[in-house]
Amino acid sequence: MNIAQNKIRNFCIISHIDHGKSTLADRFLEITNSLKWKKIDRIMDSLELEKERGITIKLNIAQMIWERAGTKHLLNLIDTPGHIDFTYEVSRSLKACQGAILLVDASKGIQAQTITNWELAKKANLKIIVAINKIDLKNIELEKVKKNIVDLLNVDSASINLISAKTNKGVKELLLKVIEEIPHPSGNAQKPLKALIFDGYYDKYQGVTGLIYVEDGHLTNKMLVKSMATNKKYQIISLQIKTPELKKVEVIKSGEVGLFQANIRQLDEIHIGDTLTGWEKSASVPLIGYQKIQPVVFANFFPSDQDEYIELSSTIAKIKINDNAFQYQKTKNDALGNGFRCGFLGFLHLEIIQARIEKEYNLSTIITTPTVKHQFVLQNNKQLVVDDLNKITDWGSVRKIFEPVCEVKILTPLTFLGKVMELIKIKRGSIFQEKIIEQNKLLILAEIPLAEIIVNFFEKLKSITNGYASFDYQIKKYQENDLVKLDILVNAKLIAAFSQIVHRSKTYEIGRFILEKLKNNIPRHNFQISLQAAINKKIIARENISALRKNVTAKCYGGDITRKRKLWDKQKKGKKRMKMFGKVNIPHETFLKVLKTKKN
Repeated sequence: MNIAQNKIRNFCIISHIDHGKSTLADRFLEITNSLKWKKIDRIMDSLELEKERGITIKLNIAQMIWERAGTKHLLNLIDTPGHIDFTYEVSRSLKACQGAILLVDASKGIQAQTITNWELAKKANLKIIVAINKIDLKNIELEKVKKNIVDLLNVDSASINLISAKTNKGVKELLLKVIEEIPHPSGNAQKPLKALIFDGYYDKYQGVTGLIYVEDGHLTNKMLVKSMATNKKYQIISLQIKTPELKKVEVIKSGEVGLFQANIRQLDEIHIGDTLTGWEKSASVPLIGYQKIQPVVFANFFPSDQDEYIELSSTIAKIKINDNAFQYQKTKNDALGNGFRCGFLGFLHLEIIQARIEKEYNLSTIITTPTVKHQFVLQNNKQLVVDDLNKITDWGSVRKIFEPVCEVKILTPLTFLGKVMELIKIKRGSIFQEKIIEQNKLLILAEIPLAEIIVNFFEKLKSITNGYASFDYQIKKYQENDLVKLDILVNAKLIAAFSQIVHRSKTYEIGRFILEKLKNNIPRHNFQISLQAAINKKIIARENISALRKNVTAKCYGGDITRKRKLWDKQKKGKKRMKMFGKVNIPHETFLKVLKTKKN
């Protein structure tokens, strides 16, 4: 459809998790008559996992045509996730937009991620329209929520929109604000093609598909283009828009958003944040893409059945296409076999990747305990940043260990302040600012090591505050702490899979926890097995698994006691030899039970 560029609006919806983004997107699609089939909730959540969990994981797009006062407008909506682990998805959405709707739940008010998303949108110089959602709920305090928004985000109270996405109240008026207040794209249709790839995915039938925003020029079917990152040449074989049904088109013009397929044969050829330009008539400077995201949480993925290793390798490569923050490399474990060392933005990100592998590709995986990167300063002052302890062969050369420390925002009712402060203390954190944002709500700014956050900090915070607290975090620095490498030895043999970096104050507690797990899960042998936790070869905790005992004197009836003593001495010497030369078999399941649990 031929619509002038000044009638195009590209916008996204941003908010804290579960504030109603997907429901609002559904209402927009209904108002603009974009749905050609029976009403289905959460249209923009296309992944099965998104519908199952009720959260948005992947950004998604939909093109809507809305006629007002005889003029047709083209609205490109980009839906975004709300969980802190997917902030990178939000930042990519903002690159393809000129405006954003910031959604706040009337019953919950401003949450930690609300503030973060507001800051992201401001940094991207977007026009932000603030809306309070769920005003149909009973016992809400709208004036208090509005005051918090005014105080924290510094916006005019009169500009705040009141809506209920569930009942459709105020939604049409909000969509009118999008047309009236969000600026149109400012690209030049006469310039050479300059298009930003802001997402992508792999389909087993259609291959690699890229989501694209055309800044300058236009993209046409059969057009020869090149990547400005790799200088590789491609021919466009299909162009589509999403309405939200996929619809083939012949051209995507300046200011528009769509999907493209080209003769891209390798899964790793498409680069999120890359700029496409014409092969014959090229732009000289690429669009500002995305800073390469560094994963902060690491875990090893192994197939439950080693026969599925090749299939797991292919699956991980496909997921990598539309998740630029996910990184991986091959690894090997003596007990678990061949697998992958994977990097994630957070613990939920890890869970989502595992769930996608198992649900979308029907593969069963084994995941080791999550870890973080540490910075090491050696005796020769050389610095190393590694996520895998096996990369350091000489621990005697390590002089200092630094760990990543996060700035954490926690919003909590004042009632739970004592419990929240205690949790921060347990997690080795320190509070540096407190701010009352309403009569009974407090914003806490603290510094907490990332290693203490990644596993169950959010779950514990929700538990002690009855679900009322929210938090957001961002890595700020590497900080030296009293950190040591904790080793686990079985019959004096180091088991590298169980080694980890821990704070000295927690070494005995964590070491004892692992030893007890091993004692309960390693089967008894014909000889005694010693289990030890050590720091720099100094034993700090020990457990023994007693030997299986055979009654060698069972057939001795009567007679001199010396006969029985000879048999006992012979058995004792045999057990001593077995302890020296016998091999301890640690079952596959034991590794799983120890690696998948963590003492907190």
